[in-house]
Amino acid sequence: MNRDRFLTTNAFWTLGLSLLAILVLAQLSGIPQRANLWLYDSLITSVPAPLSEDVAVIAIDEYSLEQLGQWPWPRSTHAELIQRLDAAGVRTIVFDVLFPEPSIGDEELANAMQAHGRVVLPVHLSVPATNQPMTDQLPIPPLQLAATGFGHAHVELDRDGLARGMYLYNGLATRLWPSLAKAAAAPGTPPLGNLDGDAAPYMNVRTDYVAVPLAGRPGTLPTVSYAQVLQAEAPMTQLSGKTVFIGATAVGFGDILPTPFSSLAWPMSGVEFHANAYSALVKDRLIRPAAPGLSLLLTALVLLLIADALPRLRPHETLVLCTGVLALLLALFTTLLLAYRVWLSVTLPLLIPIAAYPLWSAQRLTITNRFLNRQLDELGTGQQFTLPEPADRQPSQLLEHLIALFNPIGWYLSVNGRPLAQQQLQADDSPKLTAPGQWVHKDNQSWIQLKRADRVFELGLAFPASLIRDASQRYLRRLVLDPHQKPDLSDRPREHVSARIERVRQATERLNQMQLFIRKSFERMPDGIIVTDELGVIQFANGHIEEWFGEPRPSLAGTPLTRLLQGHDPRDNPPWQETVSETLTLHQSRTVDLRVREMDFLIHFAPFKLSDDSQNGIIANISNISELRAQQRQHREAIDFISHDVRSPLVSQLALIEQLKRNPSDIQSQQLEQLGRLARRSYQLAEEFVQLARAEQLTETRFYDCELLAIVENARDSVSEQAVEKGIQLVLQGNEDLWLLGNAELLERAIINLLTNAVQYSDTGSAVTIQVFQAGHEAYLRVTDEGNGIAPEEIPFLFDRYRRQRSSELSGSRGTGLGLSFVNVVVQKHRGDISVESVLGEGSSFTIKLPITDPLP
Repeated sequence: MNRDRFLTTNAFWTLGLSLLAILVLAQLSGIPQRANLWLYDSLITSVPAPLSEDVAVIAIDEYSLEQLGQWPWPRSTHAELIQRLDAAGVRTIVFDVLFPEPSIGDEELANAMQAHGRVVLPVHLSVPATNQPMTDQLPIPPLQLAATGFGHAHVELDRDGLARGMYLYNGLATRLWPSLAKAAAAPGTPPLGNLDGDAAPYMNVRTDYVAVPLAGRPGTLPTVSYAQVLQAEAPMTQLSGKTVFIGATAVGFGDILPTPFSSLAWPMSGVEFHANAYSALVKDRLIRPAAPGLSLLLTALVLLLIADALPRLRPHETLVLCTGVLALLLALFTTLLLAYRVWLSVTLPLLIPIAAYPLWSAQRLTITNRFLNRQLDELGTGQQFTLPEPADRQPSQLLEHLIALFNPIGWYLSVNGRPLAQQQLQADDSPKLTAPGQWVHKDNQSWIQLKRADRVFELGLAFPASLIRDASQRYLRRLVLDPHQKPDLSDRPREHVSARIERVRQATERLNQMQLFIRKSFERMPDGIIVTDELGVIQFANGHIEEWFGEPRPSLAGTPLTRLLQGHDPRDNPPWQETVSETLTLHQSRTVDLRVREMDFLIHFAPFKLSDDSQNGIIANISNISELRAQQRQHREAIDFISHDVRSPLVSQLALIEQLKRNPSDIQSQQLEQLGRLARRSYQLAEEFVQLARAEQLTETRFYDCELLAIVENARDSVSEQAVEKGIQLVLQGNEDLWLLGNAELLERAIINLLTNAVQYSDTGSAVTIQVFQAGHEAYLRVTDEGNGIAPEEIPFLFDRYRRQRSSELSGSRGTGLGLSFVNVVVQKHRGDISVESVLGEGSSFTIKLPITDPLP
């Protein structure tokens, strides 16, 4: 018992003194003060103060400056404003505008102020000149006599630069002026006398600080433009009986105060802050700071409670106690601030449970480590599964592997300036390399400097001009090839534990690496993977399964495989249950076709057994063969196309030739023209079929720099004769060179197809507009005709192979159905996009977007 009491007492002093040291360091760092301001801001902005109904702002805004001219305005203008406000029944007028010097119209302004009877003017404390004492700047004497009260316009900024409050009284030692808000609430409030008899008469003295809870962001208060009041454009009846604050809100004109609601992003004008202060004052919502001693007393009580209770509690009880103390302190802060309008700093008390829990948990962890050190004696080490680091390879081997990976057109390797291997690249091609292990890319070349012991290697690669070049260079930039840049795993944070526990950590890490490798391998596989247990219930499915089946992965786990397959591809002969059960019971692999959501798959069921024969299951490998099936369908369509569309004109030609052979003496011109049309149609069919095949086989290795406008001009020239014959005008709009990486021949052919269609389906005397322009990083080509348009139901199938428009067939304009399909294939091969907009009876517009690249030097 005595030993337990000694340990508890020792823990009390150890924990208490540690927490006290943390509190002292935190107080010196200023963290509690900043946290206190943050807590206040969070609560005040979450629960804005209610707004008084008898306050409004008349803003000297940008509109007023534009209407009334540059500042300063004549005093007669202010007099006119007061007269209009007096006529509207405004109860009190508060100016946040200084009148320190005489000006024309002072008498008129003073008369207007006396006529109203409740006008408050500001007082400003400032130093008139260098090495001069501070003075309080009052309005000129005539305005002093006419005003019913004066208030200081100073707002206090906290240490973070935000305006949260003000002093209700501020001035020189001889007289302390009330704030504008206080003077507005009680016009005629006299200044306080000398509160500190020892203070010099020119010393700035402040008293009675209050925090102002704002009603919201800037613009929350009812605001009327100064010029609108003068021009009788404002609803003056809404100002009747209110206290009106007049001041500057225009950008760059007047005070701007960052507040908790907006910080510097949306500062509040000084006049709106004073209006908020007035609203809080009349609503009795001003917040006063609690006495500093209360916060210190609360800190001491919480420190004693935590230091005494934690050593006596269990781990979960410790967390409950610390969380409960945090919640009670936050509830106390919220209640005092919102209900009693008292700002009590609780950040130091809050810091105690936050710091105490990890401190005491560390002590418990030390005891736990001692226990684990005795328990973990036997744990075998397994083979570590890691991939070799590229940074550990010799530069010559590294060059060999990079050549095998990227197949560059040139390379260079040297050690200490002596070439080891080179092709097309020379030492003079190398840029200045200063940072070892950092790739430097220059046009199509990539260079790196590597250090191995006392030897310096320079390695360079030259890539062919293709779109894959940039991707290869980005991949090189991610490779870590310098051993000094590899993360030092030995220095990463971890517990200081015994050698045996360190071995356990290493073994666990190897197992985790193996599991991570297996899981990532399943995820990165091109096929979908499903793993079931011995009852055929899904235990794992990779991302492809989630994507293809449209089922969220959490819902897949625990679902029978047969239910998933039957739900997406129902079948009875043989049923899925039979396939899955025979795979498990007979341990035989099965391969079955599968169709899910309009996609074709091949699913291979493979049984597996764990090494101890305690568990077995199925690994289902699902391969997406939709593209292969699409190619098979295209092959069948091509056979049908050749057997029908190509064969038909040939058969007609042969029949016509046989007819001419029977009567060669009576050959008419119409028969020859018909034979020519049939031959041209056969040639057109064969040509478009060949062009489509060429487009489908196009790869980026056949790309080169080409200019889109020149391609379009060539295509226009090719179609111009056909357009002239039909009386159609081809209008080309665009004069900017747009460089692409592509195949100019196929692009030109695709544009010719679009223009030919536009001319063919346009009426005589119409125009076809060709627009070439750049938008962002893409080149745009838009072909617009004034033809009959395309039916909405035909647009989704417009780019399908062998698809002909019904309206075209009925009008006699027979096509092959391959032209637009060819255009679509060419655009896709160039990583572009094509779209169509059409209105029946008005015409169609085809738009092609292609990526732009800078021309290679």
